[in-house]
Amino acid sequence: MGAAQRGRTLVAGIGNVFLGDDGFGVETARRLAGLPLPEGVEVVDVGVRGVHLAYQLLDGYDTVVLIDATARGGTPGTVYLIEPDTARGAVAGGVQVDGHHMSPDAVLALLDTLTASAGGSRPRRVLVVGCEPQRVAEEMGLSAPVEAAVDEAVRLVLRLLREETSASGAPAGAAAPGP
Repeated sequence: MGAAQRGRTLVAGIGNVFLGDDGFGVETARRLAGLPLPEGVEVVDVGVRGVHLAYQLLDGYDTVVLIDATARGGTPGTVYLIEPDTARGAVAGGVQVDGHHMSPDAVLALLDTLTASAGGSRPRRVLVVGCEPQRVAEEMGLSAPVEAAVDEAVRLVLRLLREETSASGAPAGAAAPGP
């Protein structure tokens, strides 16, 4: 498992569809998977399988876009673009690894552990597209503001993919402007 392959991008939807707005990342990834995307882009619905995601990142990606519900105190439905500090060891050592509930920070912390023991390298760039949830409770379906934010998140991810493709020099492919 060598260095990240130039131009290879993973888009991963994270969340639990049984906890209301926590399913934001999964729904956004589902919609993205149905669109034409630039060459070298892989979209996956990770759901609650954060450990699986950390192992998949060992396959070598240049860029990773994680999509998740992200409570930051804003208005429900607010879409955030976050570029976390992904320097090795930047994530606090107190991150708990729970196979059914892993935040992007926990995934990156586990990736550090895995790359230290198995080799490989971290992605060059990690982005988080988050959405402020209205409710995270045992129920299926997104709240109205979060449902409306999915289209905005799809457009944002498509824009990011076009920018990354241009920056890496890879073929632009046929990224659609979005819904």
